[in-house]
Amino acid sequence: MRAHSIITTVIAALIAATPVMAAAEPAPAATLASVEPAIDAIFAKWQAENHVPGMVYGVVANGKLAYVHGLGVQDLDSRRPVNADTLFRIASMTKAFTALSILSLRDKGLLSLDDPAEKYVPEMRGWGNATADAPRITIRDLLHHVAGFVTDDPWGDRQTPLPQEDFTRMLAAGVPFARAPEMHHEYANLGYAILGRVIANVTHAPYRNYVESTLLGPLGMTASGYDVHALPTARRALGYRWENDAWALEPTMDDGAFNSMGGLSVSANDYAKWLAFVVSAWPPRDDVDTGPVRRGTVRQIAQGLNFQSVFHRYGASGATACPGAVAYGMGWRVVQDCGLGLTLNHGGGYPGYGSHVLLLPEFGVALFALANKTYAGPTAPVWDSAVLLLQQGLLKRPAALVSPDLATFYALSRDVWAAGTVAPVAGKVAMNFPMDRTDANWAKVLRETAAQSGPCDTSAPIHPDHAMAGTFTWACAHGTVEGAVLLAPTRPITLQALHYAFVPRP
Repeated sequence: MRAHSIITTVIAALIAATPVMAAAEPAPAATLASVEPAIDAIFAKWQAENHVPGMVYGVVANGKLAYVHGLGVQDLDSRRPVNADTLFRIASMTKAFTALSILSLRDKGLLSLDDPAEKYVPEMRGWGNATADAPRITIRDLLHHVAGFVTDDPWGDRQTPLPQEDFTRMLAAGVPFARAPEMHHEYANLGYAILGRVIANVTHAPYRNYVESTLLGPLGMTASGYDVHALPTARRALGYRWENDAWALEPTMDDGAFNSMGGLSVSANDYAKWLAFVVSAWPPRDDVDTGPVRRGTVRQIAQGLNFQSVFHRYGASGATACPGAVAYGMGWRVVQDCGLGLTLNHGGGYPGYGSHVLLLPEFGVALFALANKTYAGPTAPVWDSAVLLLQQGLLKRPAALVSPDLATFYALSRDVWAAGTVAPVAGKVAMNFPMDRTDANWAKVLRETAAQSGPCDTSAPIHPDHAMAGTFTWACAHGTVEGAVLLAPTRPITLQALHYAFVPRP
């Protein structure tokens, strides 16, 4: 592809990706308090329609639990109401804790994500390969559910109390492959159970000990834990199944070998601390890193393995929202949503329980719901509440900072416009710049664009895409001039491309 075509593509992408909104963005039409009744109505309707005995939901913002509300009861005998301290099993939302624990061990140099899993789980060494040319299963494969295992939700959930010695025998007997590793994403609880064994073998202690000492304890999640029988009975939400038009109590499963895929119990107050910590990893910055795991490491959970598929947003807006792309990260489903931006979400389905969590890291917000009905799946109300916050103007991205280099070259772009030539950037451009358009042609383009636009107000700020590129919009007599500045990847910093396009007034 010719250099000019590449630059044109890049500039067009920058303009398309950067919303022209800062100058005219309206003030928020609501406050969180003012929309709480609407959020309550969303969850109350869902609870009634889905026969859920009790649930709690919340919004985490500004590093704290900004709103929380309980509905229904913890158990049908005592009729104790659900509150922010009620303990629910969160099932597969436990996987996020397991994944970050693995990354923490990687940071400490105790394992590599590309190590064969059998290096730490010797029972896997006799498995052989799915095909003669298939790779051995790595830690990374297990994190992303690409190890070649079959989907195992019905079976996996019931393995939670499996004794460790029985799990060892299961692994030693071998596991059938659904396909060769690294060919396709297929959700498998077995993979995360194996990650729990990896953590235990690397740390020479039970899996739960590492999660408790590395994450739960430092985050102040003192009410949460894996051994449900050790939790206060008065605060536990009992799990129920709805069948034959009645509720039936699900058996309480003990802590066991599959706890790393779904064994954690949390309260809303505790879980909010976890979500506030995870969301705080965005955006990258120079602040002191005080978390139990580095911010840069936390952000890696959003790195999928590129087995993307089309995603239609959950909830009422799904039919009309533009499709997104979904891939599995590390303990999270990662979705690029046209309105909510980067999102991380996960459900937790379990006998007696159902939960969902949605992170909006670009806005510093998270939403969650925990319920005590088998596979309740409060996904739709969580996403509907997030969309409500978006529609009411309550989700705000932090203002992006303009780097000194970008500010310097944006000022020069104004000088170029005023001069009608590229003389103001002479000696400050990358080697491609004069090759892509001669000085004479620059003068011609500037003259023609200015004639179309008429006088322009060039005082508008530049909207940075990042430290090296940004877009701008100038209001002009006959419309607008849409522009972009793109810097080159060398030092000293030079101008790689500059763009001005007239857009007539509708």
